[in-house]
Amino acid sequence: MKIAFFSDCYLDLTGGIVTSINAEKAALESRGHTVYIFSSSFPKSKKQREELAQNHIFPVKSCRIFGRGVVPIARRPRVIERELIKGHPELKDFDIFYVHYEAGCSIAGLRLAKMFHIPSVQVMHGREDVGEENIIPYGLRTFVAANLNWFHSWYLPHQVKVSKDDYLAPTIARAKMWTLMVNHANSADLVITPSEHFCDKLVYYGVTKPIVPLHHGVSDRLVDEKTTPKSIKKGQPLEIIWHSRLSREKRLLPFLRALAKIPSKSYHLSIYGSGPDEPEARAYAKLHRLSTTFYGNVDFTEIWQALKKSHLDLLVSYDFDTFGMTLIEAEAAGVPVFIVDPDMTEIVPAGSFVLSSGPSSAQMAAALNILLDHPDEISKMSAKMLESRDQIRISAKIDRLEQLFHNLESQKSHKNH
Repeated sequence: MKIAFFSDCYLDLTGGIVTSINAEKAALESRGHTVYIFSSSFPKSKKQREELAQNHIFPVKSCRIFGRGVVPIARRPRVIERELIKGHPELKDFDIFYVHYEAGCSIAGLRLAKMFHIPSVQVMHGREDVGEENIIPYGLRTFVAANLNWFHSWYLPHQVKVSKDDYLAPTIARAKMWTLMVNHANSADLVITPSEHFCDKLVYYGVTKPIVPLHHGVSDRLVDEKTTPKSIKKGQPLEIIWHSRLSREKRLLPFLRALAKIPSKSYHLSIYGSGPDEPEARAYAKLHRLSTTFYGNVDFTEIWQALKKSHLDLLVSYDFDTFGMTLIEAEAAGVPVFIVDPDMTEIVPAGSFVLSSGPSSAQMAAALNILLDHPDEISKMSAKMLESRDQIRISAKIDRLEQLFHNLESQKSHKNH
């Protein structure tokens, strides 16, 4: 099959979406499929673009000033469409357009799919309502959300309007972001979500297209590495690892405040990744003499080696993450996880995690103190992780993905006849 990925979250970024796209591209290509990726991008030299093209990765026209230093922002969808129609005429012969995210490049992917009569699959990765709330200053949230909706509706029909409510849209801004997400999903032929709980939320707010929850996977190579359950002796420092963005919605600072409530000799926290909260996090850790080491952005191979030596992995976001790639990376390594969001219990096996009673620093500190008093729980949770890790193989996900793609192809052939 010939499969074209479109994503506004890929080039020049790190995170779960990037990791999942890379894993899927490698796995699909290993099975003989042709895979192209089109992504917004910071400016690239001719040599860089040629190197990316060798791997069938193509930056689309992106803004040179707006978004620089934060995330690359694609140009208007029609600009991208003209560029791709002229520069990649072979796209009209592709079998599937596989779209990730909901901005300019992704919108162009859905529109080109309709233009070329190619089946489209939209992966809804995240809670853009919460993301907008965390990124945009308080007084501008409604204005920004309204303008994003206006822009989006120029290119894709908005047939569903989400109103402010007492569930997940408690503000006008969040209601408008749900409106954008739902209408974007309804513009595809098939919708995929990484979790059951996010699937239910999208359907609740108005997604009517066929929708399938399909967990992300990790490389079979990682799952195949031999490992034994982790263990810790009473009194030995708890080796904790963080490998997520350092941003408000990921909540590193509340976790650091939790660490300030327990003895520094009882733990060590290794922090991998960067983001807007990094300066404040470093300053807080230094001021309170926390046992932490900041490593910044490094290659995943380095993170993987550190993860395998850890006792506990972290994902302390609350009412934000729809999956959490870090959780299944920990599962592959046999490392227990610490979570605060009950939705995340769907992702990892029962008995493999510590679930804080709530998201506050005091509640997280209480959960950590209980674990420190019962170090034998580490080996029990680790064993649970190792028992189920075959289920997170990327090969298992690709089996299901291929089936979904072939079903769409069959439906297209049936309609044509």
